[in-house]
Amino acid sequence: MRVKIYISLLAGLIVLLSGNSAIAHHGRAAYTNTTIVLEATVTEFRFINPHVQLLFDITDSNGKIQHWQGEMTSPNKMARGGWAKNTLKPGDKITITGLAARNEGQALVIREMVLADGTNVPLREVL
Repeated sequence: MRVKIYISLLAGLIVLLSGNSAIAHHGRAAYTNTTIVLEATVTEFRFINPHVQLLFDITDSNGKIQHWQGEMTSPNKMARGGWAKNTLKPGDKITITGLAARNEGQALVIREMVLADGTNVPLREVL
């Protein structure tokens, strides 16, 4: 009887310890710790798994249009924060704050978003 209890406890411990690696998901090694702020025009909003994608254009200091992409959290977390697949539409003007891509590509992890009317929209569920 004791052997069964010990085996059950050991099996439970193994399950608990192996669960930590699943929680880790993935890191942000592709992005720097440099925060940038961009005035943008939405070109496409993809409310998809595993991460919501935002495609947008900015005008650089030389007046040239640059095509960028941003990544946010999962759609289910954003939905709990009030987002839907039609929250952003092409042509919407927004201000985005995020972490720049490490490879100097035109990409970022979006950390904050402000709509044209000044509304700061939550990017995940509000706890």
